[in-house]
Amino acid sequence: MKETVEHLASGKRLDATELGELLRAATLDDALLQLLRDYAVRTAREQFGLGIYIRGLIELSSYCRRDCLYCGLRRSNRTAERYRLTADEVMECCREGYRLGFRTFVLQGGEDGTHTDAWLEELISNMRTTYPDAAITLSLGERSEESYRRLKAAGANRYLLRHEAANEELYASLHPDSQSGIAGRLACIDSLKRCGYQVGMGMMIGVKGQSINHIAEDLALIAAKRCEMVGIGPFLPHHATPLGMEPAGDLRLTLATVAIARLLLPKALIPSTTALATLHPDGRKMGILSGANVVMPNLSPSDVRAKYAIYENKASWGKEAAEGLNALERELNEIGYHCDLSRGDYKY
Repeated sequence: MKETVEHLASGKRLDATELGELLRAATLDDALLQLLRDYAVRTAREQFGLGIYIRGLIELSSYCRRDCLYCGLRRSNRTAERYRLTADEVMECCREGYRLGFRTFVLQGGEDGTHTDAWLEELISNMRTTYPDAAITLSLGERSEESYRRLKAAGANRYLLRHEAANEELYASLHPDSQSGIAGRLACIDSLKRCGYQVGMGMMIGVKGQSINHIAEDLALIAAKRCEMVGIGPFLPHHATPLGMEPAGDLRLTLATVAIARLLLPKALIPSTTALATLHPDGRKMGILSGANVVMPNLSPSDVRAKYAIYENKASWGKEAAEGLNALERELNEIGYHCDLSRGDYKY
């Protein structure tokens, strides 16, 4: 397997079967997992140096029309605390973030029907006019291609849309209310590419029904789509969902998956996710030492952070919060890195 890692690091493409074999071996062999992570770190440093891009996350709304089995925001969760930020509140988040040095804002939210194209266009246009040197990333779920085009024209630059599961049966089991399945999700990703966005894909690790073969299929799909961003984090349960009693995703398998994603897509923007930081106290550092090069501190108003509960006990304070930038800088310094507050665009 050492030779397989070396081949992957040298640019050789592996098929899903080979990727699955590597993932299995890496979760069982400490030395192999470390070798995989070392190559991923070397690749990331060649591309990005020692800077970790910092994005300001603004969680627009905890309302969602979808009923995904794993998500605490699912419409069937009657105990969820719902909120919507006003456009003025979003702009206040941006003002504070810009003052702190952020030059990328990430607007994330459930698929909230009140977020019409017109409302989002006005908000994004205002952000673009006020902060012309900042990048705007959206993570607002499945929309029409016309909607994506309108939001791009208003000033958005990037769009995160995790594909969640390349395997059709697994996708359907996690999204029982989806009418179009994984085919519809991938059609949205293709639409985003046609619209000119930098596009992000990704998946959870360890969700019920997922096998290592499924993860290997996900990695092969991400590589084939050549997306600019890859979001990978462990599954974390929420008690008020059908998967609330399931175990969290495996840390080693998550780190191995992140490392392989880096080697498959050397230039990709890969976050060390909040889910990793929630799973393990050193999770963010472990992600970076597996090839990740992005961190997204929370810029949302303090009174709503706990309400955006996709999973429970989400890390959204301290070093996960925008006001904790100094603490985050110190943590990155401990492993030889530093915060990079530039836009951090994908380098084609």
